[in-house]
Amino acid sequence: MPENLLEIQDVTKQFPGTVALNKVKLQVKCGEIHALCGENGAGKSTLMNIIGGVFPPTFGHMRFLGNTFSPKNPREAQNAGIGFVHQELSLCPHLTVAENIYIGRLPHNGKLVNYKKLFEDADKVLAKFGVQFSSRTQVSELNVSEQQIIEIAKSLTLDCKLLILDEPTSSLTDKETQKLFQIVRDVRANGISVLYISHRLSEIFEICDLVTVFKDGQYISTMDVSTITTTDIISAMVGRKIESMYPPKSSETGGEILAVQGLTRKGVFADVSFSLRKGEILGFSGLVGSGRSEIMRSLCAIDPLDSGSITLFGNKVKFKSYKDAILQGICYLTEDRKSQGLFTELNIKSNMSSANLKAISNGFLINKRKESSLANTYVERLAIKISSIENMIGSLSGGNQQKCLVGKWLSVSPKIIIMDEPTRGIDVGAKAEIHMLLRNLVEQGVGVIVISSELPEVIGISDRVVVTHEGRVSGVIEGDDISEENIMRLASGGGAPHVSGDDKDD
Repeated sequence: MPENLLEIQDVTKQFPGTVALNKVKLQVKCGEIHALCGENGAGKSTLMNIIGGVFPPTFGHMRFLGNTFSPKNPREAQNAGIGFVHQELSLCPHLTVAENIYIGRLPHNGKLVNYKKLFEDADKVLAKFGVQFSSRTQVSELNVSEQQIIEIAKSLTLDCKLLILDEPTSSLTDKETQKLFQIVRDVRANGISVLYISHRLSEIFEICDLVTVFKDGQYISTMDVSTITTTDIISAMVGRKIESMYPPKSSETGGEILAVQGLTRKGVFADVSFSLRKGEILGFSGLVGSGRSEIMRSLCAIDPLDSGSITLFGNKVKFKSYKDAILQGICYLTEDRKSQGLFTELNIKSNMSSANLKAISNGFLINKRKESSLANTYVERLAIKISSIENMIGSLSGGNQQKCLVGKWLSVSPKIIIMDEPTRGIDVGAKAEIHMLLRNLVEQGVGVIVISSELPEVIGISDRVVVTHEGRVSGVIEGDDISEENIMRLASGGGAPHVSGDDKDD
């Protein structure tokens, strides 16, 4: 076995009108966990697709296991020893776990599938992961973390030598993430190398040995994780120092602009009460499944609400539908921008104007000049990096897609914006821009509520934090009391937080 399992040298990939990769290099040693970082558009996905045989490089060469490596399709890459777990999982939900693991390789007795052997073999593989489900379970019954385990198990049964994990924790809870990390360590202990792609820098320091950084399709550097800091990675990724990921918090806040009392949806959440003040960002935190998103969706009448009252700028309101909530000044930006927030088959211009067709139409017909003017207004206001509003929105980086989603809803002149996971899947530089954008909106008089699973983000961006546990508000903390310890204490049902002054003498 050579020292370097994978060697990439001077790999270039040109697409019509753009150079996605320009003479990049990468070396992954045998038995190491190697992180690959970079802003959206840095070329990470392009390189993974080349390694995975989706398309060939324009120039350059690769070696795998000491031999020239140039897979013509994903099957060739798989047969060579490449295992790829994509961020968007590609399992067949109507099939069993065993059938997914051995899909295309089912054992047979003559012309019939040998299901006894199939389930026995699959159970042996699953035993290595300590799962609580059987290989006979239908995949549609499993959660995201369990489905990821199936993808990894499938790669290992293919005798993979290099396991590529693309944003593997983007939809996982902290507990599920720790379980995945243990699996990754076990994989390394068995001599398998891991190429780990993630925007979450804390994970890189916890799980990886080395990190390679790309920027604008070019190789920047490879660093030993044990000798660097988060600032070193960020500086390499964005080409500049980001002094702070979070802008200064509000120095003062005004009166209530939103107050909810006793919101209840039977079986989902109960007796939820909180308020939003003028001039503040209100964070919503809690473990996955605690009801954060469900509360906001019901508040906006996207989902039904059984009881409770909503007061907006001193007046009690009742929303009959989400359209009614929008007309009265509240909009909700979904956590799933691709399937629920944007029309990926349409261009930027059409997406930006889709929430406010009344403003750009003359009767039944859309006024193209007004549509372009509206889109250009918010592209400029939000500093969205595009060459033309006629481009398909799916061609943009995650950060610019998120800005387009914000622009879409700003076009309706909202009084309150609720943002669910505003920086999920976005690189570090774009995160800082989104955080600054949220603070600017607050300073312009827009109320902002942020739901986030990332504790550093909740702590860094919020003036006050509402914490939920099992469908109820377990506490509200603000100022210096906003800490990871206090949030987790409330989120896990562990009792009252430690607040400033607790240690002082009476």
